[in-house]
Amino acid sequence: QVQLEESGGGLVQAGGSLRLSCAASGHTDSTYAMGWFRQAPGKERDFVAAITTTNTYYQHSVKGRFTISRDNAENTVHLEMTNLKPEDTAVYYCRANLPTYRTWGQGTLVTVST
Repeated sequence: QVQLEESGGGLVQAGGSLRLSCAASGHTDSTYAMGWFRQAPGKERDFVAAITTTNTYYQHSVKGRFTISRDNAENTVHLEMTNLKPEDTAVYYCRANLPTYRTWGQGTLVTVST
């Protein structure tokens, strides 16, 4: 089993930046896809970004502002978020797509103030 732990959330002013990290432990494998999702209060959990061995994918609203990257040596995926907007406020979750299951982290809260 793979366990995920997010970190790096916090309070930031609009226009600021944050870097989220997702550390994987357990039966890790650098070939599986990893993704970030977010859930704002009262809303469904939405896709933000994903990374595979060959590609990266982004939700339209974050393209150009967010960058997903992977450090295979550290079994960590990062989400670099710049030019943050109040509508980016949400709990951010990391997800791993393993061959037979998906697993989620507990989430980290990002709050963007005006």
